Amino acid sequence: ARTKVIDSFKTLDTPDIDLGKIGTQKVGDMVVEVIDPVKDYAALMQTLFDFDAIRALFASGFRMTFDAMHAVTGPYAHAILEGMLGAPKGTVINGTPSPSFNDGHPDPNLVYCKDMYDLLMTDAGPDFGAASDGDGDRNLIIGKNRFVTPSDSLALLAANAHLAPAYKGGIAGIARSMPTSAAADRVAEKLGIEMHETPTGWKFFGNLLDAGRVTICGEESAGTGSDHVREKDGLWAVLLWLNILAVRKQGVDEIVREHWRTYGRNYYTRHDYEEVDSSVANKLVDDLRAQLPGLPGKTFGDDLQVAYADDFTYHDPVDGSTSAKQGIRIGFVDGSRIVVRLSGTGTVGATLRVYLERYEAADGRHDLDTQLALEPLIELTEELVGIKARTGRTEPSVIT
Repeated sequence: ARTKVIDSFKTLDTPDIDLGKIGTQKVGDMVVEVIDPVKDYAALMQTLFDFDAIRALFASGFRMTFDAMHAVTGPYAHAILEGMLGAPKGTVINGTPSPSFNDGHPDPNLVYCKDMYDLLMTDAGPDFGAASDGDGDRNLIIGKNRFVTPSDSLALLAANAHLAPAYKGGIAGIARSMPTSAAADRVAEKLGIEMHETPTGWKFFGNLLDAGRVTICGEESAGTGSDHVREKDGLWAVLLWLNILAVRKQGVDEIVREHWRTYGRNYYTRHDYEEVDSSVANKLVDDLRAQLPGLPGKTFGDDLQVAYADDFTYHDPVDGSTSAKQGIRIGFVDGSRIVVRLSGTGTVGATLRVYLERYEAADGRHDLDTQLALEPLIELTEELVGIKARTGRTEPSVIT
């Protein structure tokens, strides 16, 4: 193919372009325009959200902390939250980008944002806490006394998106990665819109967004976005949450609890076993795969009846492509699930990820400890997969 052949290329000796200077500069006969991405992004956000309502929310005394983690969203958050929306100075913390992230780890989760989480769990803490990662595409959402899981956040944003001007006419559909909890599925069912379960990887959402089949997408690893940019957008998710809070005039915890009373709660966790010997990890998955045909119809414990068991294959409804062996799913009649995936092999070994989900109906118990609520599924996973017995691991490397 000609795309693999380079016949020639030309160079030009020229001074470096001043990337800090907004406007146009010339390089030979070529014009280079340096734009202000913060200004352009802020202008787009103004078309999507009710800035007047959010501004009134902050004016009422609402307090928030946004941790930019010394990453790319700092200038955007300063300009939009503190500049345009009137949040008090100091609302944005760690807002100056640093090539080394100030020697930190810009991952918006409860490990690296523990101080903010601890503060939100006290009476002295602000009303709302959020964070975004190194390149600004993922997000963390915490309310006073309430951490919102990424799976729940996706469902809540989809259920309440109509409160923002850009989505007041409703959304076309929702897409989630297969390991993400099915909380969003129940929202889609009630709204009567399309619901798509895709393999892990944002590229699978792209076709659906381009085709107008879905409006909002998300994944359990905290990436959320919509058709405004066809990508994950951490600050967009935070602004949509603020729009919802401003319109509903309720706190995060109250909104979450009301959502569960309407749709039920999906207790959800992910157990990662890192640096597992690759041969052992692959044998674990192969042996589990061999059990799948005999699992449907079986009942484990008192009430875990298997509804389906498969190795997830995705058929893209837009381009017709097929992606096979995307993770093992064991689904139960009550809506619970066990998902097992190998997340790739590294220099030391493989990472085995186990996703566990239990559905509790709208009139059920919504205040259980997550790990205790999932204990029957944790025990069944060991019975079926034998991770502890075959790897010698007594517990996961990471629990999220």
